[in-house]
Amino acid sequence: MLTALLFDLDGTLTDTDTLHLQAFRQLLHEHDGRELSQAQFDAQVSGRANGELFAELFAGASAEQCRALAERKEALFRDLAPSLEPMPGLLRLLEHARSQALGLCVVTNAPRLNAEHMLSAMGLGRHFEHVLVAEELARPKPDPLPYLTGLQRLGAEAGQALAFEDSLPGVAAASGAGIFTVGVATTQTPARLLAAGAGLVIDDFNAPALWALIKAMQ
Repeated sequence: MLTALLFDLDGTLTDTDTLHLQAFRQLLHEHDGRELSQAQFDAQVSGRANGELFAELFAGASAEQCRALAERKEALFRDLAPSLEPMPGLLRLLEHARSQALGLCVVTNAPRLNAEHMLSAMGLGRHFEHVLVAEELARPKPDPLPYLTGLQRLGAEAGQALAFEDSLPGVAAASGAGIFTVGVATTQTPARLLAAGAGLVIDDFNAPALWALIKAMQ
């Protein structure tokens, strides 16, 4: 029986990758005049936690410098996102979850400040019992730990849950935790999401296949 829904945030609850790409481009231009293509962003940046990512992007920089650069990039992103639109069908799904008393959790590689900002910008903060962020856990996605922690917080078994993810590290993390993972095709192709471990791929939360799956699990 379905008891819990676990959601990634960026690209899943709201389509933010264009804004993150803009913030990264501005940061790299400010720092050393570098360019960042959409293809590079999709392949190397999207969905990754800042610790490993910034050490890779700014090889030779100290850990303190990488933290400062990450904070600058996230501040740029928040400035670009004063308000955000929930993905189509999300409010419908959250209302269904409320009516069925399903546990709800956000599991994100985004920093805490970003997660709180995005949920507030969508008016969704009150919907989620737990918001788990990578910087407060021992290991980020693609490790399964964030999703295993989410299940633990909700008191749910993996077989009683659905996870929603748009990135390849996120799909790997959720499916690695044993959760049936629904890929949201905002930032990756359906083929890549399926190859990463998604059991179903949807364009948004209105997809009939998603609602058929939910009905089958209840």
